[in-house]
Amino acid sequence: MKKREGNNILRFFKAVYAKLVKINDTEQRIALGFGAGVFCGIMPTMGPLAALFLAFALRLNRASALLGSLLTNTWLSIVTFILSIKIGSVIMKVSWEDVRQDWLLFLLGFKWEYLFKLSVLKLILPVIIGYFVIALALGLFVYLITLFILKKNKTWKLRQN
Repeated sequence: MKKREGNNILRFFKAVYAKLVKINDTEQRIALGFGAGVFCGIMPTMGPLAALFLAFALRLNRASALLGSLLTNTWLSIVTFILSIKIGSVIMKVSWEDVRQDWLLFLLGFKWEYLFKLSVLKLILPVIIGYFVIALALGLFVYLITLFILKKNKTWKLRQN
């Protein structure tokens, strides 16, 4: 069972690599688009449409932006929720346990009057700041890795010819 799962993951990354390599654009624009897509995919309420808009506005590769967004959209946002609370709380100099507790109370016992009792800045701002930092760092990391891989691929192709 483990061997089969490993093959599926490897096949998935090979498919992503093949799609990125086949895009007819500069390595820089492809990598920037992919990084911007990852950024938009991680940020809550953003996603594929925001990635396409950002790629269009900044003249990045739209296909790689869409691919990056689809790879990270939603599932990575859920995984990074606690981490975003911690990072945002450190930046805002508030207790992350208090922010986490407020979110739990808000989500588990949702009542409209509770929304008005909470300070929106105390509840939302640390999380948004945390997500922004994570998305920016991961987007930059993905951009650098993608650029490196695409440049190595180009060099490898030139050597074969």
